[in-house]
Amino acid sequence: MPELPEVEVTRLSFADRIAGARILGLQMGKPLRWPLGCDPAQLVGHRVLQVRRRGKYLLLDTSGGLLLIHLGMSGSLGFAADLPPSGKHDHFEMRTSAGSLRLHDPRRFGAVVYASSEDDASARKLLGRLGVEPLGEGFDALAFHAALQLRQTAIKQVLLGGEIVVGVGNIYASEALFMAGIRPTVRAARLSKPRAARLHAAIREVLTQAVAKGGSTLRDFSNAQGDSGYFQLEARVYDRAGLPCKVCAAPIRSMRQGQRSTFYCVNCQKP
Repeated sequence: MPELPEVEVTRLSFADRIAGARILGLQMGKPLRWPLGCDPAQLVGHRVLQVRRRGKYLLLDTSGGLLLIHLGMSGSLGFAADLPPSGKHDHFEMRTSAGSLRLHDPRRFGAVVYASSEDDASARKLLGRLGVEPLGEGFDALAFHAALQLRQTAIKQVLLGGEIVVGVGNIYASEALFMAGIRPTVRAARLSKPRAARLHAAIREVLTQAVAKGGSTLRDFSNAQGDSGYFQLEARVYDRAGLPCKVCAAPIRSMRQGQRSTFYCVNCQKP
């Protein structure tokens, strides 16, 4: 599943090129997770103003409203002046004066949703409960610790929930917890201020590294120019069950948490 770094890498790969372009047409394929919410012809003739990100959502501000794009489980965006003919897994395409933006989504858990603005009910429904952006100035270590004190569930599950800090998905939660030396099963409320501060810093560092490496390509992720990511080659614990820890050489262990795979080092990560 594309996580925050993959979504940010996707944004960076086409945002500057599409900004200012005039929308020439929108084409919808098979139904996605949610309906578009407007007549596609409604946006024709308007201009793309900018592309932003909120959590795992891409926000395309246009002169005629807002498009919220989610990549779902297996989605990716392509942007080019000469994309090949659409295939059976291409379910959204927006033609512009600068090129075409296409969503390829084999599992169709992604979505493209129209809203008049972020204050629209449809946008609030998707964005309203998202936590603080981990790479933004609003991600404060003390506030992070205070919020964790109210949660009695395992710290990894709290991170995946996205209500305290948004976008720390399965790969990067495992990596950040390893960097901070925290066992994934520790109850969030048990974390002291120093341990929460280490986790706060680790989240920032891991996500920053992942964006710099182009995200993680475990199966088929690529950015809007077709480039794969390489962060998975840097992973310290994720998907390394049975392999030696890069710090202490103990075998990396795996377990299931909330139906997701968790990877950790029993020596380096303390309960």
